[in-house]
Amino acid sequence: GFLEEGILVQDRARIRRRYLRSAGFPWDVASVLPTDLLYLHLGLAVPAVRANRCLRTPRLFEAFDRRETRTAHPYAFRIAKLMLYVFVTIHWNGCLYFALSTHLGLGTDAWVYPNASRPGFARPLRQYLHSFYISTLILTTVGDTPEPQREEEFLFMTAGFLLAVLGFATIMGSMSSVIANMNAADAAFYPDHGPVQQYLQAHGVGGRLARRVSGWHQHLRAHRKLAEERGVLRHLPDRLRAEVAASVHLPALRKVSLFQSCERGVLEALVLKLRPQVFSPGEFVCRTGDVGREMYFIREGRLAVVAADGITRLAILGEGLYFGEISLINIRGNRSGNRRTANIQSIGYSDLFCLSKEDLTEVLAEFPSARALMEAKGREILLRMEKLDVHAEAAAAAAEEEAECRARALEAALEALQTRVARLLAQLESSAFKLALRIGRLESKARRRGPARGRAPA
Repeated sequence: GFLEEGILVQDRARIRRRYLRSAGFPWDVASVLPTDLLYLHLGLAVPAVRANRCLRTPRLFEAFDRRETRTAHPYAFRIAKLMLYVFVTIHWNGCLYFALSTHLGLGTDAWVYPNASRPGFARPLRQYLHSFYISTLILTTVGDTPEPQREEEFLFMTAGFLLAVLGFATIMGSMSSVIANMNAADAAFYPDHGPVQQYLQAHGVGGRLARRVSGWHQHLRAHRKLAEERGVLRHLPDRLRAEVAASVHLPALRKVSLFQSCERGVLEALVLKLRPQVFSPGEFVCRTGDVGREMYFIREGRLAVVAADGITRLAILGEGLYFGEISLINIRGNRSGNRRTANIQSIGYSDLFCLSKEDLTEVLAEFPSARALMEAKGREILLRMEKLDVHAEAAAAAAEEEAECRARALEAALEALQTRVARLLAQLESSAFKLALRIGRLESKARRRGPARGRAPA
């Protein structure tokens, strides 16, 4: 099966069509070709004819990645996967050891595999276990390894020791640091579901709710979706952060009719205000009567407008549509006020953009045409739902017009008052200036009369 909108599709016809068009189909065909038939001509001593089976290695890695997102013990799974790589390497090295022993001659010296004529050494299980044991000694550098006698044996031992030093010692010695680094890298992009699961277990909450939480985390990892995009990009400068966010979300924003005529610079400024949110199947994005604080843009997935019974679907919303603007925009005559007017439920996993009321107000202030479009659509929806009071809307329009007239009258009166105040200030400044001049003349006359009175008695 495959996931479509977060729901597992198990229809065989659709699976067959999707698989035949995939890029991995030719490789899978090549990996299952019956090359085993060459044994009829070459004999069983040439196992290399089955090398085409290794073409399915990418499928193994894909299975590991998918299992890691679904297991409840990711740390143990990573350790087990690492140990599997170790065992496979030892296995291949053991196969090379037995092939080299066969080439040099079984039992010709103490290093190669003993001659099959000895009792018990001809059994394939004994041959494999002996080769695996020697390979383990060489690659782990533990215990006494057989002393090589010939040049080929020296070269094989040297290559094995180098592989052990460069590969096994590094892997085994830094296993904890590798796991810690993987956890740190995952934590930088995806939220850790471990604390949430422990919280639910500590409070005795489980069952369906715990499965929904686990499924939500698995969906984020499987589809490479970020829950905290702003936190990941917070270290980038504003302009670079806007370009990165626009390169990721711009194609989705182009599908929204509201933004199709906007220039790129406006979209780059807007995309920083949007917050991605993922809703799981059956989850309600909003319910009738809730206080509206955000509006939503559908990036991926489908949502249903559900009736009051919670079952009947009135409409289906797809990619590029938006909703929630009615409770954020002050539409005259809206009986619901800032309350939600519909129940919106996610059908599968839905990837939405969330825009808060403050950011929406700022955006609509820059795009009056978008505001008019939203108001028109909101009135249409309210009329269809019989939640628009036409008389109240007319009364509100008349009150708004009257208030506008009063505001203009107040502005005119204020302007006239400002003019009068300006004139009075000018007259006051002129009077003060004249008074200062008069006081100056009187002071100068008083200073002249003072010396004249002082000379008269002499």
